[in-house]
Amino acid sequence: MNGNMIDVKIMKLDDRAILPQYQSKGASGFDLHAVIERSNSYKGVDECVSMFPGEQRIIRTGLAFSIPEGYEMQIRPRSGLAAKFEISVTNSPGTIDSDYVPPNEVKIILKNNGREEFLVKTGDRIAQGVMMEVPKANFSEIKTVEKSDEERNRGGGFGSTGVS
Repeated sequence: MNGNMIDVKIMKLDDRAILPQYQSKGASGFDLHAVIERSNSYKGVDECVSMFPGEQRIIRTGLAFSIPEGYEMQIRPRSGLAAKFEISVTNSPGTIDSDYVPPNEVKIILKNNGREEFLVKTGDRIAQGVMMEVPKANFSEIKTVEKSDEERNRGGGFGSTGVS
C-alpha cells in the first residue's frame, strides 16, 4: 500500500477478460467488462447475450480478485447504461468480500429495466468497482436504552424525517 493506493491482485480466468482501469484521474470507480461465452451469438453478433425488458442475467467478468483484508470491492451500476438504456446492477451496491479469493470469479447481476432489448457483448463495460475500507464492529447486547441513544432517536422508522 502506498498513499491512497492498495494493492489488488487479479487473476484472469479467461483470455478475453480485460483488467480494470480508472477512466480518469479523479474516478473513484474502475470499469468491469463482460465476458460472454464464445458459443453465444445473437442476431449475427458473436459472444453476445440478449436481455429482454424485465430480464436479469448474471454476466461474467472473467476475473478473480485478491482483495486485501479490511477492504471490499463494491459493484455499482454505470450511470451511462442506467441513463441511456435503463440497465442496472440488481443488488447495488454488490459486495465482493476479501475472502472471496481466486479462483472465484466476480460476476455482475444486471437487469434490463427498460422497454427495449439490450445486447451485452464481450468487452462491454457493464459495471464499476469501487474499493472501500470496511471497519469491523464489536457487537454487545444491551438490556435497556442508554440516555445517549434516547437523545439521538429521531422518533420513527422508514421515512420518519419526512420528504421536505
